Amino acid sequence: MHNYIADFLNLDKTALTTAGGKGANLGELARINGIHVPDGFCITTEAFKHIVAGNAGVAALLDQLAVVPATDRAAIASLSAAIRGQIEAIPIPAGLREAIHNHLTAYGVNDAYAVRSSATAEDLPTASFAGQQDTYLNIVGGEAILTHVRQCWASLFTERAVSYRIQHGFDHRTVPLVVVIQKMVFPQASGMLFTADPVTSNRSVVSIDAGFGLGEALVSGRTNADTYKVRNGIITEMVIPAKTLVMEAAAAGGTQERELPPDRQQQQVLTDAQIGELAGIGRQIEQHFGSPQDIEWCLAGKQFYIVQSRPITTLYPLPAVSDQQPHVYISVGHQQMMTDPIRPLGMSLWQLTAGRPMYAAGGRLFVDVAPELATPAGRQLMLNVLGNNDPLIKDALTSILAREDFIQPVTDDATVQKSPSGNPALADYQTLKDFDPSVVGELIRQSQASIEAFREEIKHKTGPALIDFIVDHIRQTRGAMKDPRGFRVIMTAMNASTWLNEHIAQWLGEKGVADTLTQSVPNNITSEMGLALLDVADVIRPYPAVIERLQQAVDDSFLNQLDDVQGGREAREAILAFLDQYGMRCSGEIDITRPRWREQPALLLPVILSNVRNSVPGAARQKFEEGLREATRKRESILERLRQLPGGDEKAAAADRMIQLVRNLIGYREYPKYDIVSRYFICKQALLAEAGRLVQAGVLPDAGDIFYLTFNELDDLVRTHTVDNQLIQQRKADYFRFDKLTPPRVYTSEGEIITSSYKRENLPAGAIAGLAVSAGIVEGRARVIRQMGEAEPGPDDILVTSFTDPGWTPLFVSIKGLVTEVGGLMTHGAVIAREYGLPAVVGIDKATSLIKDGQRIRVNGTEGYVEILDFG
Repeated sequence: MHNYIADFLNLDKTALTTAGGKGANLGELARINGIHVPDGFCITTEAFKHIVAGNAGVAALLDQLAVVPATDRAAIASLSAAIRGQIEAIPIPAGLREAIHNHLTAYGVNDAYAVRSSATAEDLPTASFAGQQDTYLNIVGGEAILTHVRQCWASLFTERAVSYRIQHGFDHRTVPLVVVIQKMVFPQASGMLFTADPVTSNRSVVSIDAGFGLGEALVSGRTNADTYKVRNGIITEMVIPAKTLVMEAAAAGGTQERELPPDRQQQQVLTDAQIGELAGIGRQIEQHFGSPQDIEWCLAGKQFYIVQSRPITTLYPLPAVSDQQPHVYISVGHQQMMTDPIRPLGMSLWQLTAGRPMYAAGGRLFVDVAPELATPAGRQLMLNVLGNNDPLIKDALTSILAREDFIQPVTDDATVQKSPSGNPALADYQTLKDFDPSVVGELIRQSQASIEAFREEIKHKTGPALIDFIVDHIRQTRGAMKDPRGFRVIMTAMNASTWLNEHIAQWLGEKGVADTLTQSVPNNITSEMGLALLDVADVIRPYPAVIERLQQAVDDSFLNQLDDVQGGREAREAILAFLDQYGMRCSGEIDITRPRWREQPALLLPVILSNVRNSVPGAARQKFEEGLREATRKRESILERLRQLPGGDEKAAAADRMIQLVRNLIGYREYPKYDIVSRYFICKQALLAEAGRLVQAGVLPDAGDIFYLTFNELDDLVRTHTVDNQLIQQRKADYFRFDKLTPPRVYTSEGEIITSSYKRENLPAGAIAGLAVSAGIVEGRARVIRQMGEAEPGPDDILVTSFTDPGWTPLFVSIKGLVTEVGGLMTHGAVIAREYGLPAVVGIDKATSLIKDGQRIRVNGTEGYVEILDFG
């Protein structure tokens, strides 16, 4: 039985599989000089495996539990209760009983102990299972301890613990339980310590919760706790609420609660000196483990004891930097309307495309704008360019600038020459008001010629020459935005839109007129794509057999299964023609590794079938002409009303110049992304062909593995034919973990997520504020969708989702309105919503949680808020 028991002093962080997360961390804590950990030992996983998991009755029940889905609550409750009953009835072998007795004798056989559960999937850097299993305090006597050991084993199968493991993909058989038996400390105070602020994620702030007596009353929420914030050894915040009760050890064993006398309820639990001492202990433990920690502590007499420390798993990772300077990170994903994680190849290629230093963290990219914020010109640029597009970013940056001790200002503006996208500084619209709109057609023709030349040249490249060719091409082009005329087109259109909204609101009292004026503009490649898919539906609609075949399709082979039904050939040709022009697109298209429509055409089937069902023949032309009529009527109405004002002729002439600039130029806003993803798809096909050759040569097990390498690493692989498969597997695991994280819009090098809000007044009661990006008011059914493949919208639906990039555009022709969690005035979803005349509100944090699928909602795209009309 010697491998069934392990003392803390014989354990360290490598003992996870033997002692579980809690046991391994206690062993590690006991090794830190100056950190006091109550003595104790673990009943190891070997004991659990042989005594519990090896039990025939338990094994049979586990077989049944293995096939139960997370949604079947009744089956989980029934089976977990049966397993607990089986475990609690298992006799503990004589050898283990003797080993436990010997250890209790060494530590004090008549002393009190805490008996705690510790799972091997607990307190991990990637998933905290804290609190999933049971803890028992003040247990006295050998038989009582043995009883609670069995109860701890059984607590591995509480309904909550079982559900948690199913949801996180853990096999019940691979998560054995350890029981920690630890000398009981009878504290006058206890609580939690976080070495990073759990509210703001600021790593420079230690947050302490403290209460009288045992800490279980705090953990369970039955009493309030003092909260202390400490930064650089200085107490910066202290909240001392009324504490009504205390949990203490009972004389007969176990615990009891009693009310605190009134004179102690408002008393500060820890002195200022004790707070400073405890914060220092937290920093020492954090330094030892190498990551922010969630620490359980207690104070007995004048001594602090640490009874647990685990990594804080909820913090968003920080970019790796080599200096200690302050940084302000802005999410690239929020600007590009794609906040999902990106695989390494996708990140490195986007960094190459952008031509600006970026930082990777949590599978996303961030830009450091601290250098710009340090200068007057840079601050103005950030607030005008980024801030005017996304008020939440502007609010966050304003908050940071108000902290005079964070960004040290400099007066030399010579270092700030470019905007965050790497383009020339913002040009004023007055200098461009006579901008020749014919340049748009010229830019598009140049782009298409360059793409075709790239497609032909890359066919002849393989091996290292292919990698070099792609890198050189991307650097030379930097997308369509390399030509400064393209940036000037977009900025002229944006500034003209702003001019119209501001001046018409001032002169005529009408808000958001530019939204109507931008309907059905020329040269918008993305809105044209949505209309083109309506044309595909027109081809399919007359053929019921084709519709039935598409409804039955289960994979991407459906295109090869159409020729044997009436209309099948016509349908296949229509879909292929669409893919020829738009097949390089997809949701999340800035990531080259995401599957394109050409690669997985079944992604389009829900939208195609929705168009067949909900649109009428010729809907694409009708929709475009209706938008054009709306824009024309709005222009005529504005000009007519302006002419009635004092100085009306001059005002009308100025407004009409701006209207013409908007209508002739704003459509180009969508083209640079189309240019980039067109080149990306060509690159992807060539790189996958190269990967296929490496698979044939036995170098790679799977072509898709190249997605988990950076471009430089792929270059090395192609040149050396050596691959680090362990690195690839780790990157795959990282990607899965990153997918569960929510990236911040703006955060600092201290890890602080800068919260921001819309400064609004006079909203209806209960309204959810966002950013108004497409004018109009509409009511409909909320369709909460997180993946485009889930979507089959109806004509009464309002799309509610996390983000929409151009790959979501086909849905826009079938919905009434749009609500997103991410977005700005000029992001793709906003541009297309305006062109299609869809009221839209974006930038609503947690919209997909606040709004439930099927609820009736009202979207006010003029004022920028959403109302929930029913809560059924």
